[in-house]
Amino acid sequence: MKSLCTLIILLFSSLGLAQADELVFLKGKVISTVKELTEVNVYNLRSESATATDENGNYSMFVKVGDTLQFKSLQTATKKVVVTEADLKKSLFVTQLAPKVIELEEVEIKDHSNINAVSLGVLSKPAKKYTPAERRLKTATDLDATASAGMMAGGSIGLDPILNAISGRTEMLKKELEVERKERLMAKVESQFKHEYFTNRLKIPEEYVKAFLYYIADDTKLDEYMKKKNKGLAKFRLSELASQYLTLLKSAKE
Repeated sequence: MKSLCTLIILLFSSLGLAQADELVFLKGKVISTVKELTEVNVYNLRSESATATDENGNYSMFVKVGDTLQFKSLQTATKKVVVTEADLKKSLFVTQLAPKVIELEEVEIKDHSNINAVSLGVLSKPAKKYTPAERRLKTATDLDATASAGMMAGGSIGLDPILNAISGRTEMLKKELEVERKERLMAKVESQFKHEYFTNRLKIPEEYVKAFLYYIADDTKLDEYMKKKNKGLAKFRLSELASQYLTLLKSAKE
């Protein structure tokens, strides 16, 4: 009887060892506080096999109990994890990675903001900064006169502005510029005033706030106040526009 018990114990021990030595298909996921985490390399140090996570941090590979997985990427600190039997029973093996801390040598920051094209004498006044729509319109409408004495003296004038005017491209670019101006004004207003300001202070119904922003995008006075960063006048103008908009809204519902 004692021999039989010993045989049973040895049988189960052998079975346990066989299971522990069995390859298991592991589904894993890497998570981190890094906002834009690109692919993380996952190495099995025992089998010397490797894989990489996808854009969502997921990966899969064959492992055994006791295998050491090494996680390595440019943005995270290298981490080693020993796979346990409990890990293999999980539907998803999740590993948290810490952001990599890069120590920089002491850096001396010098202010060179006073050095520019004007201070160096290259320009007499600061160059105008163009938005993308303004730049496209300027390129399409500028006449490039390359001669000082006119056409008869062998000079030439670029035909692109003339062709753009004939084809309607110039008019299209002007419309694009106007749309850009309106979108820029809407973005400024939304960034300066919270959503509750429109609903609580200006009494704009919740479902009409976005429509109100489109309505005020045409107002040149508001645009001027926002450009000058005069929030007081901007509030006053928004109040006037809100009153006008609510009157229109009431008339439309009657």
